Amino acid sequence: MLGIVAAPFLLAIGMTLVDSYRRRGKRRAVAFPTAAPSTVPVGDGEVTTYTFGADLYDDMLAAIDGAQRQILLETYIWKADEVGLRFKTALEAAAARGVEVFLIYDAFANLVVSPRFKRFPHPVKVLRYPVYAAGWRPFDLRRYGRDHRKILVVDDQIGFVGGYNLGEAYATEWRDTHVRITGPAVWDLKRAFADFWNLNRRRRFRPSERPLLLETASTWEPTIRFHRNVPRLWMFPIRAMYLEAITRASRNIWLTTAYFLPDPDFAQALTDAARRGVDVRVLIPAKSNHVVSDWISRGYFSQLLHAGVKVLRYRDTMVHAKTATIDGTWTTVGTANIDRLSLTGNYEINVEIIDPKLAGSLEEIFRVDESNCLELTEAEWEARDIYRRFTEFVLNPLRPLL
Repeated sequence: MLGIVAAPFLLAIGMTLVDSYRRRGKRRAVAFPTAAPSTVPVGDGEVTTYTFGADLYDDMLAAIDGAQRQILLETYIWKADEVGLRFKTALEAAAARGVEVFLIYDAFANLVVSPRFKRFPHPVKVLRYPVYAAGWRPFDLRRYGRDHRKILVVDDQIGFVGGYNLGEAYATEWRDTHVRITGPAVWDLKRAFADFWNLNRRRRFRPSERPLLLETASTWEPTIRFHRNVPRLWMFPIRAMYLEAITRASRNIWLTTAYFLPDPDFAQALTDAARRGVDVRVLIPAKSNHVVSDWISRGYFSQLLHAGVKVLRYRDTMVHAKTATIDGTWTTVGTANIDRLSLTGNYEINVEIIDPKLAGSLEEIFRVDESNCLELTEAEWEARDIYRRFTEFVLNPLRPLL
């Protein structure tokens, strides 16, 4: 019994080690199709969509350099490379000229980053979300979520949110999606940052982590809503947002995700939509940076393909975007993948936008990505060899954990 229980874990560990060994020294930039940053008016502001990291970083750094009052930056991974240093230098320069700078980063995601890089001058206020956040409550599952969010807010005027971490590889080697937002919706993004800061700051041990008090405007942007997963409060609205939109779909559901490990209800919602005639397409990496996730996700392919869902595998490079567009009106861009860790585990944030012009822009981006994909057919899937079927079978018990 012990062997049976341990088998999937041992296999997953072995596959991860082998994959890491094979990747050593093989980092290289591969050309992939991208679209230039596209801006559309939404409500009383604008939304700009980015699909290439270098373009995004240039605009984020320009916003930081132009800051007059306040900068709020939150990220999951922050590499100590040239790109990471550019951001650190820009933030320190902003603080030196009197701008109020607040930073949040996840300590676990940056364990391999030099401690020296993670030191900032005193004017910069830093919240290091701890590797172990449960404290004296080890059995409190609400305290084990990672901070997977990526947010930048400058002067209450500009907000950025999406899938991009900070680092050289993400600038040119990964395909991801981020949005830049202006207008009243920026206030909601600022509230999201402040709520996380105030919920997780260490009141007695870190005097620099003082409360972040906001005088927020009462204006609402009716076409834009931010959904935040907050495991500490047992709140996970992003999954409900997706399910509601999927069940309402009548024309198309085009979904892009880095890791596709849906729960049974989520997978059933997609198959039900396909069976009622909706054009359902799921775009995932042919090979992601997490080999075990790739193998486990394949356990859903039979159900999806049999229902008529198109499974598109992005070639040659990692697609890390977390987006969806439905029926030419509904769009979401954010940090949450379609897996348990994102939908019912980590701190995440997705923006939901109801606007035909933005949906059209995201559909065009999807078509560009689709041009770099190989479609998985049902015949090809059913013809896979016994080795692959056996591996999928052994790893199947890990589905609820990822």
